[in-house]
Amino acid sequence: MSKAVYPGTFDPVTYGHLDVIRRGAQLFDSLVVSVAGSSVKSALFSVEERVTMMKLLTADLPNVTVASFDGLVIQHVRDLDSRIILRGIRTVGDFEYELQMALTNRNLDHSIETIFVMSSEKYSFVRSSTIKEAVRLGGDVVDMVPPLVADALKKKLRK
Repeated sequence: MSKAVYPGTFDPVTYGHLDVIRRGAQLFDSLVVSVAGSSVKSALFSVEERVTMMKLLTADLPNVTVASFDGLVIQHVRDLDSRIILRGIRTVGDFEYELQMALTNRNLDHSIETIFVMSSEKYSFVRSSTIKEAVRLGGDVVDMVPPLVADALKKKLRK
């Protein structure tokens, strides 16, 4: 049985993330979407909020589960008894960053592989930071995030 782990901050979850999740769910018997807890990035939403949103947005995918983690991704992947990290790539810039991360992870554990999935074209411009800035300035982001996420963003950013 193949099990992959799709780690990320998902702050907030976007249609681009959901696209990678749906496609990953077709590629693997089991996909664990893992929400990163502590990170260099300061998150707008708590880990609990991000996990809750992700669970609601993936509830229709029977082979997808949602978890959270702190620490090294490769240790989390090992803890889940997996050997595959799934990552989405939108741009050449993403590829450069993700390649560095994949090579670092391989150096730390040769048994773990990273598999890249190219973003669908219509989501190649979607970035969580841009979405947050758009909402902060009063923009409508319903084409980039699900309504549940758009509402949560408005509540957090338009105070």
